[in-house]
Amino acid sequence: MPSKPLVCAFTLLAALPCLGAGYPEKAVRIVNPFPPGSVLDVIARPIATKLSEAWGQPVIVDNHAGSGGLLGAEIVAKSPPDGYNLLLGTPGTNAVSASLYKKIPYDTLRDFAPISLAATTYLILVVHPSLPVKSVKELIALAKAKPGQLNYGSGGTGSTTHLAGELFKSMAAVSMVHVPYRGSPQYTVDLVAGRIDLMFAGNLPVLPHIKTGRLRLLAITANTRDPSIPDVPTVSEAGVPGFDVRAWYGLFASAGTPTEIIDKIHAEISRIIKLPDVRAQYAAGGLAPAVSSSPAEFSAYVNSEFHKWAKVVKAAGIRAD
Repeated sequence: MPSKPLVCAFTLLAALPCLGAGYPEKAVRIVNPFPPGSVLDVIARPIATKLSEAWGQPVIVDNHAGSGGLLGAEIVAKSPPDGYNLLLGTPGTNAVSASLYKKIPYDTLRDFAPISLAATTYLILVVHPSLPVKSVKELIALAKAKPGQLNYGSGGTGSTTHLAGELFKSMAAVSMVHVPYRGSPQYTVDLVAGRIDLMFAGNLPVLPHIKTGRLRLLAITANTRDPSIPDVPTVSEAGVPGFDVRAWYGLFASAGTPTEIIDKIHAEISRIIKLPDVRAQYAAGGLAPAVSSSPAEFSAYVNSEFHKWAKVVKAAGIRAD
């Protein structure tokens, strides 16, 4: 007769394939670490609705804004590893903050289990029409001819729009002055008025001004052209080889969540972001549904983003404390 320890071991091994088999057995919460009405709501709410339909359990989007997203991320990082608290994470919460702040309330890479990339969006490089440039190469030439005289706006210190500008400065070897704003409405007004020279901006706030000629679009920050605007080059091909900046949004659980639960959530996210109605909602919000990425692939991407932006932040001496 097997000893008691062996019996326990056999029992545990037999139970392993069943981990997460009943998940979810209660409501699931998706924490949005930013205020209601942000682009993250555009991403999270269709996912929550479709998950609820598929699982027969409530899936709730819970906005926990504060500290640039750190508050909501902390809630998930410190939640039980059971898949009932998920984070809709961003470059800020899951890649950049650790470099910007002296101390944050969680470990960016160790305290989360990446599940799936959900959506991405690129930025656009726009200039005021008074600036005598019509291409990225001409902008670089002007910036080199007038070091420290051109200024660019951003949505705030450490924002994706700020870091895009710093990466551009570094890769193009130019000097420009950063002007931080509290958000897109403020920097859009000043860019249109000519109080700042250029901007790496989200496309929706400035698109109407490009159409009316009050702003000039030079390039997009993705690594491939957008089929909807095929004549607009990427920054990479237009003068700064290798330049690639995209905001991204993905689902995370707390570290230690069973693989079976992670895989179950991932399978549903992959299915949902391919649905025509979800893709339409994302497109209306200026978002591109992500190509399905496995948890391992998403984890590798987050890790690469962490190290990429850590170098930019260190080189530029950026602090957000």
